[in-house]
Amino acid sequence: MSIKTFLASRVTQHLTDQQRLAARREKTDRRRAMRGDACMVDYFHDASDPYSHLVAQILPTLLERYDIELVPHLVAPPPDWAAPDREKLISYSRLDAERLARKAGLSFTDPGQQPGDGRMKLAEAALARAMEAGSFAEEAVGIGNWLWSGEGTPPEAGGDAATVKRAGTDRREEAGHYLAGTFHLDGEWFWGLDRLHYLEDRLAKAGLRKTNAPEAAIFPPPPLLTNPPSKPGPAPELHYYLSFRSPYTYIAAERVKALADAYGAGLKLRFVLPMVMRGMQVPRTKGLYILKDTAREAHRLGIPFGKVADPVGEPVERGYAILPWAIEQGRGYDFALSFMKGVWAEGIDAGSDSGLKTIVERAGLDWKTAKPLIGNEDWKPQAEANRDEMMGLGLWGVPSFRVGDFSAWGQDRLWLIEDALKGAS
Repeated sequence: MSIKTFLASRVTQHLTDQQRLAARREKTDRRRAMRGDACMVDYFHDASDPYSHLVAQILPTLLERYDIELVPHLVAPPPDWAAPDREKLISYSRLDAERLARKAGLSFTDPGQQPGDGRMKLAEAALARAMEAGSFAEEAVGIGNWLWSGEGTPPEAGGDAATVKRAGTDRREEAGHYLAGTFHLDGEWFWGLDRLHYLEDRLAKAGLRKTNAPEAAIFPPPPLLTNPPSKPGPAPELHYYLSFRSPYTYIAAERVKALADAYGAGLKLRFVLPMVMRGMQVPRTKGLYILKDTAREAHRLGIPFGKVADPVGEPVERGYAILPWAIEQGRGYDFALSFMKGVWAEGIDAGSDSGLKTIVERAGLDWKTAKPLIGNEDWKPQAEANRDEMMGLGLWGVPSFRVGDFSAWGQDRLWLIEDALKGAS
């Protein structure tokens, strides 16, 4: 391992260490309690973002349960570098929000298109007015319902939306994020319903849960395999669009395999080039958030993570040169998991022969046969075909999944894939 790789893995271990995070939280909470300060939670809302509309629906409940002061901000959509295929992102967000709303018992129906400019400007002006009046949590849902579904009467405007949105967007950027529907507390970020339970846990451990408030999370992560079939399959193939450079792909891997096994579905590994190797930007802000977010998800799931040897570039290409052969040997999943665990949890340098040898052999494969495959480019057409198919499904990133005609993006949506497998079994 090179000195650079060694030092980088030490840095990522430090950044993702959960004990260090817990200690920092305790120190912050003691200081706040000694000063008698209120717990201020920033919330960033984008009227054009359906996930923000879902979050708005739970704000009154959040404020009922926890002794916090909510500071709302109106923000613009994410910058171009955070939305590599904006049209697909916008369209898929509506579809995904509808699915998520159904699961969470909230209200959202995909209207098939974004609200018109006139409606959007009125809604933003109304939200800005509500923020200035201190009534955002009470009014945001009604404004959002009118914007997305036309329910009710047009809201009262009056706010300077442009100024408020510019200030909110600047505040979000200064604090180090790029998405809407997000909460920010003491340097930590909590995105949408999917990360709300982490915020609740944080507040509870700080002693901010109100007397008699329920201990159960408002929206806990949906569990998998709570009632698996007694006899698996046969089921349609489970297509797993993956990238060796995606930490979310890594922490999804074992759950994807468990679903395929439980339902008797053939697991098809559909590898694609990482975004940054396709010329897309992944700025430090995004990379750092993804690293920390993956760390807490891995910790919750009991998956080792944090000692990172970033495989971007040659290490990914070396792995992909071997992967098709591993699949032919019936060891594709074993090799993929070994590779991703190595680079995301063990600091193994897949760009070195010694590192890749370890990855290959513990997957049950022969290194002498694998080594000559390094450097071949036979895998590139398949990677491009996999990417084209994924994009054709209306998706743009990994991990993504397909069962028959049903597809979904993100390791947070494996419960949707299990529903699809149940329906097909």
